[in-house]
Order: sequence, then C-alpha cells, then structure tokens
Amino acid sequence: MRNRFTFLILAVALASPATANAADDVRVRAVVDAETAIYPGEAFQYSIVVEGGAKPSKIDVSPLREFDPTPVGDGTSYNQINDHVSIRYSSNYQITAKEVGTMHLPPVTVVVGGKTYTTNAVDVTVSKPGTTDRMSVQFTVSDQKCYAGQPIVMTVQWIVSTRWQNVAFDVPVFELPDFLIEDVASEGSAPAEQNIIDGVRTTVKGTRQSLKGMESEVYTFNKVLIPQRAGRVRLDPVTVSANMAVGRVRTNSVFNPYSIKYERVSVQSEPVDLEVLPVPEEGKPAEFYGLVGQYTISALAAPTKVSVGDPITLTIRIGGNPYLKPVQWPQLDQVPELAANFKIPTEKASPTLENGQKIFTQTLRANRDAVTQVPPIPLAYFDSQSGRYVVAQTEPIPLEVSPTKILTNADMEGGGTKEVSPQLSSVQVISKGLSANYYGPEVLVDQRFSPAAAVFTLGYAAIWSIPLAALAVSAVVRLAGRTSPESIARKRRRQAAGVAVRRLKAVASTDDRQRPEQLLDAMKAYIGDRFDRVAASLTADDCRDVIVQAADDATLASQYRDLIAACEEARYASLAAEIGSSRVQEAVELIDAIEKRLKK
Repeated sequence: MRNRFTFLILAVALASPATANAADDVRVRAVVDAETAIYPGEAFQYSIVVEGGAKPSKIDVSPLREFDPTPVGDGTSYNQINDHVSIRYSSNYQITAKEVGTMHLPPVTVVVGGKTYTTNAVDVTVSKPGTTDRMSVQFTVSDQKCYAGQPIVMTVQWIVSTRWQNVAFDVPVFELPDFLIEDVASEGSAPAEQNIIDGVRTTVKGTRQSLKGMESEVYTFNKVLIPQRAGRVRLDPVTVSANMAVGRVRTNSVFNPYSIKYERVSVQSEPVDLEVLPVPEEGKPAEFYGLVGQYTISALAAPTKVSVGDPITLTIRIGGNPYLKPVQWPQLDQVPELAANFKIPTEKASPTLENGQKIFTQTLRANRDAVTQVPPIPLAYFDSQSGRYVVAQTEPIPLEVSPTKILTNADMEGGGTKEVSPQLSSVQVISKGLSANYYGPEVLVDQRFSPAAAVFTLGYAAIWSIPLAALAVSAVVRLAGRTSPESIARKRRRQAAGVAVRRLKAVASTDDRQRPEQLLDAMKAYIGDRFDRVAASLTADDCRDVIVQAADDATLASQYRDLIAACEEARYASLAAEIGSSRVQEAVELIDAIEKRLKK
C-alpha cells in the first residue's frame, strides 16, 4: 500500500511540470512589418501576435498613445508540424513615422485566456531619405505680417519631373495648437484628391506643366491659417518624400523583361517666419472676442404678430468674410433690451453654413405686451485694413405682442359674469337621434368574425386575393431579374470594390512569399469584375488603359500599373521583392480612389 501511495505522488510530481509547460506555451510578442526601410511620413504595420493560445480578449495599447496607432484589422493563420496544428492570432495597427531616428515602441499588455501577458518593446529605425533635383517643394503664406485672429492663406506646391510612388507629406504647422485651420473655397477645374496629412483632411490638386524645358507634375494644396496669439512664429519647413524612379533593371520575366527601380528621396522647403501683431487695446468694444477682418450681420424673426409667451424664431446670419470658423454664437443675454423683454433659452442649436454665411437660430418668447421690437444685435470686429474697431448691428425687427387671456375656474366651468350669463338647456330625447338615447339588446349588432366568410365572401376575397396575386407576380419578376446575365454582371460590378478590399486585407496577413501572387490576383480580379474584363488575361498596361478610359485619371492609372508591375517583379524575382503590408494598403487606397473617380 505504501509503495502504491509513493508511486502516485511521484506521478503527480512528474505530471505537474508538464502541465505548467503546456500553459507556458502561449507566446505573446510585438513585431513590426518592415521589409524595407521606413522614412519620415510613412506608415508601417505594428502587430501583436499570440501563438499557442486563444484569441486575445483585451489589448491595452495606451502606452502607444503618442504614436496614434490606428487599428487595421486582425489576422489568423495556421501552422502544421507533423500532426500538431498551431494557431497564430495577430492584431494589427498602423503607425506613421515622424522624425529621423529611433522610435521606441514600449511594451503593451494583452489578456489571453484570463491571463495577462506583456509584449516586448520594439525599436524602429526611421531612415533619412536621399535627395534629388527631380522634385522640389515650396511653402508660402499670403501675408508674413498679420494680426492675431486674421486669416492668412498658406500654399504648398510639390513639383516632380519623373515617375514616383508612395508620396508622404509632413506639414508641421498642421500640428501647432496656436492656429485654427480652415479650408479655402474651391477654385479652378484641376483634378483634386482628398488626402489626410498630419491628421488634417486636405484637397490636393494636380496639373501637368512644362517647367524649365521638362514635363512636370505640379501638386498644390491651400489652407487658411488663423493665428490665435501674438508674437513671432517660425513655421517649420514642409517635407515631401517619395519613391522616385532612378532607372530600369532586367528581370527574368518573358513578358516584362525590365522593371522600374525606385529609391526613396526627400525634399524640404524653406521655413516661413510669421509676425503676428496683437490687436490694439485702445477703443476695444466690450463685445469684441477676437474677430479680425470684415464681417456683416443680419437678423430675421418669425412670426412678428404673437401673444405674450408665444415662440418667436430668431435667425441671425453672419457673413462678409470667407473664413467663418472663428465666428461664435452671439451673446443674446448680453444685450440689455433683449434680456429684459424676452425669455432666452440656455439651449443652443449648432450653427450651419449656407451661401457663405454662418447661420444661428434661437427661440425667443416676449414676456410682456409692451414689447414692440427685437432690438439690434451687435457684432464687434477689428478691421485689419482700416486699423480700427467696428461694431456692426442688425436692424431692429418690429413686433406686435398681444396680451394673453388668463382663464379662471369660472371660465372653464361655464359660470356667468355680469356681462355674460351661461345658457343652460336640458337634455331632451329626440326621435331617430343620437344612439345614446337608445338602450337595450335590440340596439346591438352581431359583428363576430367568420373565417369562412373571409374566404368565400366576394368583398373579403378581393381584399386578400389582389395583394397575393401582386406578391406572386413580383416574386416571378424579381427571380427572373436576378438570374439574368445582365443582373449578374451588374451585381459583380457593384460588389467588385468590396470583394477586392476583403481579399487585400487577407493578403496582408499571408506569408511573404505568397503575398505578391495574391496581391496581383486581387488587383487584376478587381479590374476584371469592375469593368467586365477577363482578369487572367490582363497585363499591367491593360489595367492602366482601362482605368484611364473609365476614370480619366492618368496619374491614378499609372500608379495602379506600377504596383501590378512590382507584384509581377516580386513573383518572378523574389530576391528583389519589396511587397510589404504598405503595398497592400496602397492597393486598397488606389481602389478607393478609382471608385471615387467613377462616382463623379
């Protein structure tokens, strides 16, 4: 008996480490997808990988807050060694590199199966791009001396005279807290594209020009800067980096014997010195809150004939200036006559923009019948051209306010007064009159429902048979439409972008060796489905011609062709492959841009 007990203890002791090792088989780590060098302004993929365990239930990325990680989806892959199958989960985030140097990404915590794990830290090297005379960038402002609160227009112009890929802008002024940023009114007919630059949605317009005897592409965007404080400010240079074509290399492909070789280059503008003057204290009105420029204000009230306590809708329009972001809600409670004669709610609706004016709407209620008008509402601003303060006012709005009759109990009960005596009459029974004058079982009508009557009665049959017949005809027509070749083709074109994007997201988490082939198939399949072509027979130039013909955008078409060519190059010459997750994201953005062009 003692020997058996000793054997049982030894078995438990030997089994415990094995169980612990099984629990410790879970591996949680952080990795960065950086197959190529990372440059300032470029986005790269940061992934949290869990192997040998369940899908993570919680990931705390707060330590990465300063890097602004953006979730870009999760991935799952399977690995089989002999008879053992392991599952790998990855949660992916996109991070944009800022400055040249080392980015230290600290560890994050991950909860897997109720247990908390900590990932490793990751150091990312941000490389300095090369330079070139084939592209340049210019950064200017409309006025280098202005007042605090005065709008000025900044202009960034990027000029490039060779083929390029994966451009990235770095505009430091977009991240300064001392400026309000507003859009410039759209002008001209140059093709435009929406981009996010340093977190600011920006419209970039592109044209082709001949500069210094060379055919060049010129990309321009403008923004309005409204300085919020006085002082001398240096606006740091704007930096543009891109993959630039530097030559051709021979490949092993029969169909594409040469491919374009690209190198990452960067150019930088000159800084801009800005002098922001304070508005003068002398003559500053009490209503002034920082508007600089020229503005107009008008008001409209409706209705103008009301009783005491009735709602009056007051609409205030402020315009006269193309940049209305600094315009605030008028302080109606600070107008003495308005505050004394009207009830002004504290709730305020959000202002709207319409026809170059900022519109504010508020409900007022006159509190006595002596009120004769909505008084003028002031708007104070500093006129930067004349150098003086101006207080514009709305015109007074005439009102007719009637007293409200107060009802007494006698009024509601019908009691008499000295002027009016109540008219009383007794209820009399009249022949063939109101049903309330009749009583007894004989006045009841049998209204019980019979299913048989509903089926066979002519009136009921019409009620249920007509909708049933219409439903049957509709079903037949709908079924015939769904199965027709035209309907199937329309459905395939409509769903082409969504199907392609889902395939591309799956490509991002695949093996490096399979990624070029799958990316190539997804891009060609999109062109085939969207434009009724045979995907397998498409070449890079075919895809470009299709996009140019359908979307009328040669630049977008060339970028799509170059990415397909890069995939083919990677497929046939894997040693020179540079197909990372950033190229997959580029394909997604190109498809999104094509769809936007087609909808215009």
